[in-house]
Amino acid sequence: MIKRYATPESTTEFSEQNTPVAYVPLGRTGLITSQAGFGGYRISTGVAHHETALAGAIRSGINLIDTSANYADGGSEALVGTVLEELIVDGEVKREQVIVVSKVGYLQGENFSLSQERKKEGRPFPDLVEYGKGLEHCIHPEFIEDQLTCSLERLQLETLDGYLLHNPEYYLGWAKKTGVPLEEAREEYYRRIREAFEHLEKEAEKGRICRYGISSNTFPHSAGDPEFTCLETVWGIAEAISTDHHFAMVQMPFNLLETEAVLSVNQPSGGTVLSFAEDKNLGVLVNRPLNAFGAGRLLSLADIAQSQRMDTNEVIQKIRQIEKSETRLWKKILEPLDIPDGLKVRIKQQIEMGGYLKHYWKNFGSYENFRQSWKSMFWPRVQGVLDFLEPHAAENEDLAGWMASHRKSMDEAFEAVGSIYVEETARQLNEIRYAVNGADPDWEKPGTLSQKAIRALRSTAGVSTVLIGMCREVYVEDVLTELKRPVEQKHRHDSWSKLSLELKQI
Repeated sequence: MIKRYATPESTTEFSEQNTPVAYVPLGRTGLITSQAGFGGYRISTGVAHHETALAGAIRSGINLIDTSANYADGGSEALVGTVLEELIVDGEVKREQVIVVSKVGYLQGENFSLSQERKKEGRPFPDLVEYGKGLEHCIHPEFIEDQLTCSLERLQLETLDGYLLHNPEYYLGWAKKTGVPLEEAREEYYRRIREAFEHLEKEAEKGRICRYGISSNTFPHSAGDPEFTCLETVWGIAEAISTDHHFAMVQMPFNLLETEAVLSVNQPSGGTVLSFAEDKNLGVLVNRPLNAFGAGRLLSLADIAQSQRMDTNEVIQKIRQIEKSETRLWKKILEPLDIPDGLKVRIKQQIEMGGYLKHYWKNFGSYENFRQSWKSMFWPRVQGVLDFLEPHAAENEDLAGWMASHRKSMDEAFEAVGSIYVEETARQLNEIRYAVNGADPDWEKPGTLSQKAIRALRSTAGVSTVLIGMCREVYVEDVLTELKRPVEQKHRHDSWSKLSLELKQI
């Protein structure tokens, strides 16, 4: 178990050791944070390049790590714990220099299974939100206490620096779906948050957490949105519990296309969520800085390699190569292997991607939609089969050869189908870059599009750190290059207004 927690003195020391990386105060916590934090959404234990990326980020000056109990079904927290322990044991970093933030709320994977078992035993988690198939949500103290114990064990930590309720607005979404009157739903929503805060104050007294907060996608939304989370109301709840409360940080989406955090006046006192957070000196963690939702689609705010659009016949040919490769595995290579017939059928089902691509390759809508589908649906299923077959390949040359050629066929098909969408996406990204350059002189300075997107956020008063999914070393390097560029943090309402108007025309 790793003792202690982040301190103002040690985080200041860390920032001085890693000049010229940019740091700012993390709100009222007294801690000093790098202006970009390591987002743990896509990392998991046992993945070598994830460990390398996180260790490299910390060694290079990134000192805030954001994770959650549901990321990789706990695997993200486990990886953070492993890397931190190694760096601390080797003397490369002190525990007191690194700010670790985790979150609680989701019941998916193992947590969902746990919930179903408790229901069978007649002791379900109280105030459970049964949101959908395989997904529940809960912020009741009984669940929080259980999850904090699990998170600390996976992280190998004695104390968490920050612990956030993870998208508690799931209750409001459920209430809307089930017809609960809005005022009644909001009253119950804030009752649940108050009960959670009262428990988190007790956890702070026990020393299991230093401070707490909320991560909500609806902090920046219009006050009329049925799923809106009002920061001013939440702050009032914390103040009513104790004038010496430990509510100290919030997390919310903010990026070049989703600018509501800085432009939407949605607080009862007449300000934006970012201005209110700044007024109360709350630490503000920005998520989704490079993944913007707009016009019903997801757009990655990062440069893409220009790729010439392939001829339709060539795209179809690349997809057929996958189909032929899949057929070869099923009809020729699998048959002699010492694998139960039931598992062979399962392998066939898991690896069948060619047929789906053949019918739907024109229907992804955008390069980013296709890329996300490939990363979340296509490749993980294929990789799972390849991982399973790896031990058999050591003694079977045909299988080993097939695995190498199938990977190549998958890569070629990805490039081919992606080329259909990449031209339009490249055009949009160029227009966004042009708008960013024209919105603010500081944003116009050199850098990749992702660096400009980070710069716009970190240069805005009220933002403490920008959470980036740096799951590979190349992403760490891109972020550090930006953090070493001097830029003043100030109010940039006019710049964001100008950018928003320009981007509405794209």
